[in-house]
Amino acid sequence: MIFKQLLYDWNGLNVAWFGAINQATPDWLAPLAQVGSALGSYWGGPFLLIALLLWSRQLDAAAEMQAAAVRVQARRFALGFVLAWLGVAMLKLIVDFPRPVAALPELVRIIGEPELQYSFPSGHAAYAMLAAASLWPLSSRRCRALLVASLAWVAWSRIAVGAHFPADVIAGFLIGGLVAWIARSASGTRWVWWCAAVAIALLDQGTKQLVEAKLEYAQIIPVTAFFNLVHVWNTGAAFSILADAGGWQRWFFIALATGISAWLALALLKPRQQPEAAAYCLILGGALGNLADRVFRGYVVDSLDFHWNGWHWPAFNFADLAITLGVGIFLAAGSVDRSPGHGAIN
Repeated sequence: MIFKQLLYDWNGLNVAWFGAINQATPDWLAPLAQVGSALGSYWGGPFLLIALLLWSRQLDAAAEMQAAAVRVQARRFALGFVLAWLGVAMLKLIVDFPRPVAALPELVRIIGEPELQYSFPSGHAAYAMLAAASLWPLSSRRCRALLVASLAWVAWSRIAVGAHFPADVIAGFLIGGLVAWIARSASGTRWVWWCAAVAIALLDQGTKQLVEAKLEYAQIIPVTAFFNLVHVWNTGAAFSILADAGGWQRWFFIALATGISAWLALALLKPRQQPEAAAYCLILGGALGNLADRVFRGYVVDSLDFHWNGWHWPAFNFADLAITLGVGIFLAAGSVDRSPGHGAIN
């Protein structure tokens, strides 16, 4: 696999670097490694967001500009957090590289609980970089030095505890920096709807990857008396329309979905009332999710099966749910007063 050889193995340097750090960590540094690992945990995200919001409230009227800056960074962090979580989860499922303890059991020194799957990329590194980038504009020079030190601490700790290879950590840092840049570009503009649409598509693809990884084709897992998780394919449209058309329908639906997605993406660039913009965002995200299926798989993966008294609604997926919700919001918004400027995106 060329990707793995060039961008991950580094002709053996990735493993050599991992071994040098992991094996060189003495026992007395083990608690420090565990603390550094916890520092980069996603579980700290909600607490950081709450801390930023409380900080903005504590600032008095004389520091209103600073309070506004803190609120802006809180919004950017919240958006980046969602994008980072979705992006990392998606890559972990797609790439599915083993953890060091599974790939090199004889070389790894484990501190804490061992982890076996989904090594690439490091979610801890992605979150740590996002948090540092979000706090950077609000920090003094001394605090920025501490942010840099905390990133180094998290990077070292994830290798020291045996959870990640160096390439995983570097990729996590790049993802964290990328989503921080996206959140900064999107905040306060209509581009946020584009980002949200991409996040919906990524979440949809993540759920489909999980279904394909955990369920055999046509497998049914009862969840409640009226809902099953299933793994089925649909080569047609809604309600399996044109599913047996012979293959040409794949390219027809790809062209149709591409055209609709392009129109929705352009439509989101224009000022619109927030309900209408949210509707377009949901429909666009769902369309992109199913479009990715048709391009890369040749069919759409469906997994949600609702039924009652022996009658089953046609199975659908998260993308279909987003499209349906978007259409519902769009129709409901049509009955709302659309006075000029009301609820519009600036």
